Amino acid sequence: MMSLANPMTHRLFFCLVVVSASPGLVHAQAAGGQAAPQNPPAVQQDKSPADQNPAEMASHDQPVMFKSKVNLVLVPVVVRDKQGKALGNLRLEDFQLFDKGKPQIISMFSLEKSGKPGEAALASEGDAAEKTPPAPGDIPERFVAYLFDDVHVNFGDLARVREAAGRHMASTLQPTDRAAIYTTSGHVAIEFTGDRDKLQAALARIQPKPLARSQMQECPDVSYYMGDLIYNKNDDKALQCAAIETMACLLLDSLPMARSLAMAAAQDAVTAGKYETHAALAEVRDVVRRMAAMPGQRIVILASPGFITPDAYTEVTDILDRAIRASVIINSLDVRGLYTDTPDITRLSYDASATSVKMRYDRDAARLQSDVLAELAAGTGGKFVQNSNDLEGGFNRVAAAPEYFYILGFSPQNLKLDGSYHSLKVALKPAAGLTASARRGYFAPQRLEDAAETAKREIEEALFSREEMSEIPVDLRTQFFKTSDDAATLVILARLDMKPILLRKEDGRNRNVITIVSGVFDRNGNFIGSITKTLELRLKDETVARLLGPGISIKTNFDVKPGAYVIRLVVRDAEGQLMSAQNGEVEIP
Repeated sequence: MMSLANPMTHRLFFCLVVVSASPGLVHAQAAGGQAAPQNPPAVQQDKSPADQNPAEMASHDQPVMFKSKVNLVLVPVVVRDKQGKALGNLRLEDFQLFDKGKPQIISMFSLEKSGKPGEAALASEGDAAEKTPPAPGDIPERFVAYLFDDVHVNFGDLARVREAAGRHMASTLQPTDRAAIYTTSGHVAIEFTGDRDKLQAALARIQPKPLARSQMQECPDVSYYMGDLIYNKNDDKALQCAAIETMACLLLDSLPMARSLAMAAAQDAVTAGKYETHAALAEVRDVVRRMAAMPGQRIVILASPGFITPDAYTEVTDILDRAIRASVIINSLDVRGLYTDTPDITRLSYDASATSVKMRYDRDAARLQSDVLAELAAGTGGKFVQNSNDLEGGFNRVAAAPEYFYILGFSPQNLKLDGSYHSLKVALKPAAGLTASARRGYFAPQRLEDAAETAKREIEEALFSREEMSEIPVDLRTQFFKTSDDAATLVILARLDMKPILLRKEDGRNRNVITIVSGVFDRNGNFIGSITKTLELRLKDETVARLLGPGISIKTNFDVKPGAYVIRLVVRDAEGQLMSAQNGEVEIP
C-alpha cells in the first residue's frame, strides 16, 4: 500500500517496530492472544555483534521509545457505481470527511487492491508500486475466519446456513486459502487449516447455544428489545402490553400485579440479552485479534441473525479500531434470509389485544438486529448481505474482499478526551451515480496512548503483515540443521546495510538503536513464535567506516520441527525511523 498524502504517517501505521521490556530475549505474543511457546526458541549468543565489540555495540532488551504519533482516526471507504462494482480510480480530492458535521483535513489517503497481500493498487507521483512476489507452492495467501452466531440463531436458520456454508467451502476455497471456524458461544472452534474434511466436520457440530435464555416460550414473552424499552427507557406502552399478556397467560385479574411481574420479566430479559450481546461481541473481538496474527489477506465472515447493542457501542468501536489497524475485513451475512413482517406462528398468542402491539415491537427489533452487522462491515471496508434466501450465494459474495477500498485518515482537532461518540460522514465530490460505504463513527479516547503502548501495538502490525519494505537494505537468508528425526534448528541470518542508517553524534560516538524482529509462522499461517533483538550502537568513527562495506550481521535461532515455515523479518532504527520488512519461506524435510 502506498500513501498519497503524508507518506511518513502512512508508513508508520502499517509497518512499525519496537521492543518489549523483558529480561533476556523477548518472545512476542500473537495478536490473537496466543502466547509464545512455553519452551522459547533459543538464541545463539556467541557470535552476536555485541559480543564481538561490547564497548561499541550492546545487545539488550530495554524498551526503545519512539516518538508518539498524533491521534489518527482511520476510515475505510468502499465506493461503488450503479452496478455495485467497487471503483479504484478516485483521488484524495474526490473525498470529503466530516466529524460531527465539521469538515476534516484528510492527512492520510491510500488505496487497497484485493489480490496478493501487500500489493499496491496506486502510488503517489514519483513512487513505484511495490508488489510482494507470489508465494511458492501452496503457501497460504488468504485467511478466512467463519464466525457463526450460535447464540442468537434459531435451529431452522442454522440448519440452512450450515448446509450453505458447506457447499460454499467445498466449491470455492483454493489451495492457498486457509479457513477457520468459530462460534460466538465458543463451543465449536477449529483453527486455520487447509483440510476441508475438518471444516465440514466442524460445521456439523454447530448447534444453537443460547447462553442465558430459555429456548422455551416464557410468560410473559419479553424480548431483549422490548425489555430494554420497559426497564431502561421507561416505555409505559411496552410495559402495558407485557402486563396484558401476563394477565392472559397467568390468568390474573390484577393489573398492578401483572405490571410488577412484567417489569421483573423485562429486567430478566435485559440481563440475559446484555450477557449474550457482550459474549458475542467479545468473540468477534477475539477472532479479529486472532486474525491479526495471520500473515496475509484477512477476512472474517460473521454469519448471524443479528442482535441489538443498546449499551455496547464502545465495544463495537473497539472491534472496528482493532480490525482497521490489523487490515482485517469483516463481512456480514444475515442468516435470516428474506425478511417479511409475517408474525412468528411458532409463538403462542395469549391475548389478541396485545398481539398487534407486540408484532410492532418484534418488527422494530428485527430491523435493529441487522444494524450491528451493517456497521461492522461498513466500518472495515467489508460487505453486508441480507434479505436473500440464497445463503450459498451470500457466502460466495462475502468470502471475497472488495476489489478496491480506500483508507482515509484524519487527526481530530481539539479532541476532548471524554469518551463521547463522534459521528462520521464521507461525501464524494463526483457523487453522480456513486455510493460510499464507510465507517459510521468512533468514540473519543479517555486518555492518549503513551509511547510504550504505541510501540507494543506497532510491532504487532509490522510483524503480522505481509507487506515488504526496503528502506534499510537487508539480506535475508535461512539455514537449518536437523538435530534428530523430529527436531531441527532454524537459523535466520540478516545482514544489514549501514549506509542509509542515520547516526547521532554524542560524546564522540555515533549512536542509534536498531531493532530486529524475527517471526516464524507454520504453513497454515499460525504463529509459532518471534524473537526481538535490540542493538544499541555507540560506534567510533573508524568503526563506522569499517562497517559501511560489510554491514552488520544478525543471527537468530529457533528450535522447530520438520515442516514448511513462513519467515517474517522486520528491522527498524530509532533515529531515522527507517523500515525494512521481508518475507521468506523454508521447508525442513
